[in-house]
Amino acid sequence: MLKKNLRANSLSFFSTLLLVISFTFSASAAVVIPPAPSVDAKGFVLTDFETGHAIAEQNADMQLAPASLTKMMTAYVVGKELNEGNIALTDKVTISENAWAKKFPESSKMFIEVGTQVTVDELLHGMIIQSGNDACVALAEHVAGSESAFASMMNAHGTNIGMTGSNWVNSHGLHDPDHFTTPRDMAILSKALIEETPDVYALFKQKEYTFNGIKQYNRNSLLWDQSLNVDGIKTGHTSDAGYSLVTSAEQGGMRLVSVVMGTDSERSRKVENKKLLRYGFRFYETVTPYKAGESFVSHRIYMGDRETVDLGINQATPITIPRGQADNLKANFELNKKLEAPLAKGQVVGTLYLQLDGEDVAQYPLVTLQEVKEGSFFDRIIDYVMLQIGWGE
Repeated sequence: MLKKNLRANSLSFFSTLLLVISFTFSASAAVVIPPAPSVDAKGFVLTDFETGHAIAEQNADMQLAPASLTKMMTAYVVGKELNEGNIALTDKVTISENAWAKKFPESSKMFIEVGTQVTVDELLHGMIIQSGNDACVALAEHVAGSESAFASMMNAHGTNIGMTGSNWVNSHGLHDPDHFTTPRDMAILSKALIEETPDVYALFKQKEYTFNGIKQYNRNSLLWDQSLNVDGIKTGHTSDAGYSLVTSAEQGGMRLVSVVMGTDSERSRKVENKKLLRYGFRFYETVTPYKAGESFVSHRIYMGDRETVDLGINQATPITIPRGQADNLKANFELNKKLEAPLAKGQVVGTLYLQLDGEDVAQYPLVTLQEVKEGSFFDRIIDYVMLQIGWGE
């Protein structure tokens, strides 16, 4: 790798770079960012939805009982089945004895009755808003034939989206020693739920739902908090799990996901989530220094039909940084080797680095933005000689 020389070379392009990408690299006064607040919970994580960056965390990979946070995974699997057309919101589900409300006497339910027919849409409302355990079983049986088969689907989908610390054995979250997840996995699931099943996710912000003549209210009390734009996600509680809450909120174009698991009270899970969200919005921001297809630098290329080739990235570069630090971002690059034709458009030739306070905060493949064909015989001879005598260094 031409690490030392090419990183140094990249600095010589900065004056041109500033004009091209309209992004300022300059020294500025130090920005004071306080440490994350202490959180009274078994485990928590606060993440930027767009970048996945963990702003604050503690015991984020600890395996904990999810209780009704499980319903987020159930909702995700049902949402994926809806997306694939395998089921429909209008499907009528015949309620089995396993899904009968009487099977859940001491837990939350939507009060469905055995032998009746209830639509998938109604069951989703009952599961998400009313936190109905009975609705979970009915949906699981409709999708997979049995709850155990549905649990297998939950685990497979979890693996597909990168959840590595979870195991699901039921659709509702009532305690089982083999049923667990982690705060980090719940943040991963939250992102997938919001991105991939937006219609299902929209139900998580509804504050009430009436079924069978019984009105019940969403247990996520932050939906009523006027100081935060919370639009989900889910509460959970059992005596073994304690009180948990996953929330998501938007402010100024930034979305955060806060996962707090294992607090000691309903009030505590609300307070701890709120302090994390307020901290994240106050002291961090998401910025996009470069856009896909923009030229980062024009670099010398040898043996080609042109002297230089534009290098850039083929993806946007959103990153999460302390608020007010954008002007302190630095950017440079490394090439894998000297650039010699022919090169295809979009060919990876190195790495673009974004740095803050001397530390790499993001890196992306550096690609060619144009195709470069071999030059004429005469041009290739000149470049060959230059490379041999070291003029191309």
